Amino acid sequence: MTTARLPLFPLNAVLFPGLVLPLNVFEERYRAMMRELLKTDEDEPRRFAVVAVRGGRETAPTAAGMPDTVRVPVERGPADGFGPDPVQTFHRVGCIADAAKIRERSDGSFEVLATGTTRVRLLSVDASGPYLTAELEELEEDPGEDAGALAEGVLRAFRSYQKRLAGASERSLTTGADLPDDPSVVSYLVAAAAVLDVPAKQRLLQAPDTATRLREELTLLRSETAVIRHLPSLPAVELTRAPTHPN
Repeated sequence: MTTARLPLFPLNAVLFPGLVLPLNVFEERYRAMMRELLKTDEDEPRRFAVVAVRGGRETAPTAAGMPDTVRVPVERGPADGFGPDPVQTFHRVGCIADAAKIRERSDGSFEVLATGTTRVRLLSVDASGPYLTAELEELEEDPGEDAGALAEGVLRAFRSYQKRLAGASERSLTTGADLPDDPSVVSYLVAAAAVLDVPAKQRLLQAPDTATRLREELTLLRSETAVIRHLPSLPAVELTRAPTHPN
């Protein structure tokens, strides 16, 4: 088993491999993390781990977005807001993020753009430093049985779901040529794009193999599409645009 010790960034959101994560970093504990990551050689990945918080216990004093207004730094200890035993507050399966862009603003906050790379299992959390670090076990992606056929079914169901949710015409929808054909990539893209709550997304992230994730997505998409069909109206939703997460 491959293990690693990395900085830990808890969020009220689930990050999937291959998906982009924009962050608005202004709490001192996470600013310290970004300053440390900036010390990494430009040719090396600037890696940290993202885990979802159980029960929404992460506190964020601002709304989502990347405003340029000056903020007063929030002074918190590395484990503040996460209980006496932080490892119990976080979901045990998360994702490594590679920060391709870390830009420091004039007020000392950071604009970060990272991409999910590899699923990991959380083994332990260390709160002794200026920010949380974690011991992590990397998880291999097992395709499972019939992943290819399942991916085709999920893409068909996703197009129907997307059409119902957006209230769009067929011409405005993503075409087959725009969607991936690798089953694992399909499974993560759909998991990220579907409008689901954190527990549902977390179940998809921690599925034991690609085929299991695709089967659950097929069930979820069909169920959600049936519900949407009976609703009188829905606002348009940008399915593949990830929100910015404040810390």
